[in-house]
Amino acid sequence: MLVIVAPGQGAQAPGFLTPWLEIPGLADRLSAWSEIVGLDLTTYGTTADAEEIRDTAVAQPLLVAAGLASAEALVRHAYGDAAGAVADLAGAVAGHSVGEFTAAALAGVLTPEQALGLVRERAQAMAKAAAITATGMTAVLGGDEAEVLAALDRHGLTPANRNGAGQIVAGGTLEELAALKADPPARARLISLSVAGAFHTVHMSSAVDHLRAAAAAVTPADPRTRLLQNADGAVVGSGAEFLTRLVDQVAGPVRWDSCMATMADLGVTAMIELVPGGTLTGLAKRALRGVRTVALKTPDDLDAARDLIKEETRT
Repeated sequence: MLVIVAPGQGAQAPGFLTPWLEIPGLADRLSAWSEIVGLDLTTYGTTADAEEIRDTAVAQPLLVAAGLASAEALVRHAYGDAAGAVADLAGAVAGHSVGEFTAAALAGVLTPEQALGLVRERAQAMAKAAAITATGMTAVLGGDEAEVLAALDRHGLTPANRNGAGQIVAGGTLEELAALKADPPARARLISLSVAGAFHTVHMSSAVDHLRAAAAAVTPADPRTRLLQNADGAVVGSGAEFLTRLVDQVAGPVRWDSCMATMADLGVTAMIELVPGGTLTGLAKRALRGVRTVALKTPDDLDAARDLIKEETRT
């Protein structure tokens, strides 16, 4: 079974969309989507520097647009409708954090335009929430999982991302993160992340309220393929339920470890990660041993991804 996944915030890098603009029609697509999100996606994806695309209000729409555009490029040789194509070809789809909006569009729960409109609201609300209190995030690599979680609890931190493969991301105030640095879990390595705030924690509560109001105007469809959700890795069969979960997830921890456990239970044998690929396939190589992976980084990766699709659909 093939799963197609979409990365979340932090996967972006300066200029990552530059080679993709050589694909016919992609620049026009980004231009149309730029009108929806109120940002020049082409400029941010090509010439903007790291600090500019670190901005939450920029990064989230940029990542969703990039994922959707790369999905269209991946399947355009066979289908005109990227959402329908992915739903037909993939046994499951999933996204990490904001990547869930990409996944929802690919599964047919939202149109690309609906996904981008909601992500615009999500990103702006999360940026405002992050400005209320000085917060941040720290990756905790290695160590005993129980000891890591106990240390986070001791310092008042939230395990905002439980990514599997020995990686947990802590979110909280800068003071709480400093206390963790001074008293780290045994055998664990701490890396401070360059993010604007403590995403997927209680510090994002005001953003949940804003996004819920925006989502009330959207009528979702039920997914056309298995759609995994970050809260617990569940396969969600109702579009309405998935949209509710998308809203609540803004202030709730991401359980990518649970998503990968579900993939294993489903019998996933191959994974394609949309642009900017690399993060989720890297986790899969460590946690889903034997699963074949292709990360879309440049258009040069499209042939390998298409070959993987052909091999999976023959089995």
